[in-house]
Amino acid sequence: MTAGPDEAGVTAGLDEGAPTRIDEVPVSGTYDERFGPVVEEFRRNFVERGEVGAGLAVFHGGAMVVDLVGGWTDEGRMTVWRPDTLVDVYSVGKPIVAVLALQLVDQGIFGLDDPVASVWPEFAAAGKATATVRHALCHRAGVPAIRQPMTDEDLWDFATMTDALAATEPWWESGTRHAYHTNTYGHLIGGLVHRATGELPGTRLRPAADLVGADIFFGVPDAEQARCADVLWAPKGKPPVIDPDILTTEQLMVMLSYFNPPGYSSWGVVNTRPWRATQIPSTNSHATAAGVARIYQGLLEPGLLLSPGLLAEATSPQSVGFCPVLGEEVTFGLGFKPTTPRRPFGPNPSAFGHFGTGGAVGFADPMAGIAFGYAMNHVIPRWQSSRNRALIDAVYRCI
Repeated sequence: MTAGPDEAGVTAGLDEGAPTRIDEVPVSGTYDERFGPVVEEFRRNFVERGEVGAGLAVFHGGAMVVDLVGGWTDEGRMTVWRPDTLVDVYSVGKPIVAVLALQLVDQGIFGLDDPVASVWPEFAAAGKATATVRHALCHRAGVPAIRQPMTDEDLWDFATMTDALAATEPWWESGTRHAYHTNTYGHLIGGLVHRATGELPGTRLRPAADLVGADIFFGVPDAEQARCADVLWAPKGKPPVIDPDILTTEQLMVMLSYFNPPGYSSWGVVNTRPWRATQIPSTNSHATAAGVARIYQGLLEPGLLLSPGLLAEATSPQSVGFCPVLGEEVTFGLGFKPTTPRRPFGPNPSAFGHFGTGGAVGFADPMAGIAFGYAMNHVIPRWQSSRNRALIDAVYRCI
């Protein structure tokens, strides 16, 4: 792959046909020469930090200054990661589905403080009539888990999942506390968008993604599934048995949030065609790294995806406190997570974005003019890793 000069400076190229090999790892792409240290850290991730396959894309000042791919899409290291390789980016999808709801706020379809039930009447069931759109967007709606037992067959049907979520008795009075809606967020916000527009979130995503040229899906079409990399994360055995008789209410809520249905967090179903095709925007959005970065670059362009005032509100702290699902103090915006010392994106206080399971991340830094996307297939514990930290730190050393 080659590239010529652009407004950000001279662009260097890594030959896609004869990729640079570090310990036999294929790496290819383009980058602005000023960001050479980022390329070196990307290579070191494979050599020193156990990376298997990944993509990295960075915009600075509106220009793409890093666009790299490397490694392999499969555990056997048989297929090279390409610029169009898609991979599950897990919770990186949460702010992207939130953008779809926030666009409806911008359009006056509903307001942040309108009840969810004003557009989704069934959601008022079991005491949730006071839950607002704002509550839903910042994890305060009270439904981080579905109470009725669900199966993985249910998981493949969007309506079945949203109906069950709407019928669930809340785990607390809406608006009085928060807990990370780790998986239900996709059906909660996606269901809100569906009820307001008549379109499934994957369909609703297409105009926004096409506007900024982002290769990203909620529900990968059959024709695109061959592009998907395998996620190298295969927990052994079956999901834990959930016994309500030996769990506290809080423990039950947390367990159900991850394992009801059993495959809600991708356990036992990741890399299957049904998992990739279904729509769980909180958990199984599939994207390229460049696709993630293009969404965040679009958010940096005033009025392109969201109005500046609404974006400022969405990326500011909306709920702060201990989260029993994550087991720590957490700050939530409206879909986005503002940067914090515990979960930093960069050094500037206005940065916002979201990490995903295993290390994927997308964020924007308005002060620095940075939009960043990183996607990988080798899942390592939690959300912040030595790999994404090395890449983010290197970007800031270059500007």
